Amino acid sequence: MELRISPSMSLMEKLNILGDAAKYDVSCSSSGSSRAGDGKGIGNTVKAGLCHSFAADGRCISLLKILFTNECIFDCKYCMNRKSNDVPRASFTPDEVCELTIEFYRRNYIEGLFLSSGILYSPDYTMELICQTLYKLRTVHRFQGYIHVKAIPGAAPELVSKAGFLADRMSVNLELATADGLQQLAPNKHRKTILKPMKLIQNGIAQNKDELVLYRNAPRFCEAGQSTQMIVGAIPESDYQIMSVAESLYQKFSLKRVYYSAFVNVNEDKELPALPGGPPLLREHRLYQADFLLRFYDFTVGELLTQERPYFNMLIDPKADWAVRHLELFPVEVNRADYQLLLRIPGVGVKSAKRIVAARRFGPLTFEDLKKIGVVLKRALYFITCRGRMMYPTKLEEDYIVRNLTYQKEKYPFSPDGMRYEQMSLFS
Repeated sequence: MELRISPSMSLMEKLNILGDAAKYDVSCSSSGSSRAGDGKGIGNTVKAGLCHSFAADGRCISLLKILFTNECIFDCKYCMNRKSNDVPRASFTPDEVCELTIEFYRRNYIEGLFLSSGILYSPDYTMELICQTLYKLRTVHRFQGYIHVKAIPGAAPELVSKAGFLADRMSVNLELATADGLQQLAPNKHRKTILKPMKLIQNGIAQNKDELVLYRNAPRFCEAGQSTQMIVGAIPESDYQIMSVAESLYQKFSLKRVYYSAFVNVNEDKELPALPGGPPLLREHRLYQADFLLRFYDFTVGELLTQERPYFNMLIDPKADWAVRHLELFPVEVNRADYQLLLRIPGVGVKSAKRIVAARRFGPLTFEDLKKIGVVLKRALYFITCRGRMMYPTKLEEDYIVRNLTYQKEKYPFSPDGMRYEQMSLFS
């Protein structure tokens, strides 16, 4: 294929532009794959070989995270790299991406590569360049580390499949939860062209699992699965709409993760919200908490939100909010409750619920035992009993519990008569 990329910029100039341009894509995850190296190349994806680093806002920075190009034929209103913006443009060549990845890896700066891209000339042209890059990394440079690559919507299925055999994880960004929102802010993108490669990747993963059963040395296809990203706050989509779409994606496309990105207004456009209070980071946080409840706690979106109540409570986390609205189920006796009910208790996580089930076989548990197990008692104490008793005299009322959960200064609740309980110290 003819390479139509200008070599006028130095590699460092391109890195400055395309590294900065990639920061708005949060769907990079460097876990889930455990393919070891064969001793003939460099790198691997075993857990010990992937050291995670996180920025102050919680985003993973353990990968070399770059765009292949910030040139784009689309004009998405929320994107810094849209074609109508007057910004410095740059494009890597496949050899330049390989050089950066290998040199960064040898210096122990990174453990893998996250490669996204704008659309240069056409989806097929861009996807072909990405495939060339991955092929050279895997075969010429013998790089066996973690690679996460974006599938370009609209690219030929054979190119998406080719990338799937070279990458550990692939993702296709849904961007906005509703088709109307996509039409409003990204008129060049269509829901079908985004969902089509998602389905292709899902089918490839399922087929590859069957092949690996029959042929142990069969090439692996997206061993770490696929993910997507949705922008939060760019248009008036409710939490209920966003989480309903996420739930549907998990069920229909077997996604590993849905990432939520608080909208950052980088363009002047009448279609975009002004956001005087800045990006909706707390809302993004609540969506991630709810997403964990879907994936690990067996909650459904219908239990957390409804069309009549479409937004999360910003004061307390979604599990606590669900609990105070279902006080008829509480308090729960931790020495008798089954595992599924334990998962519903605020302050009890997946690990602590499993530890409770294992530990109580040897005798009834106390509150001190729960603390050692890892239960967050300052949240759980309103909803549990041990041996038929609550940790403190509390009222099983929604307003009272919410008031205590949002009172930051005290570790334990204040009583109905205004007296506060304090933790004993060595000097009491």
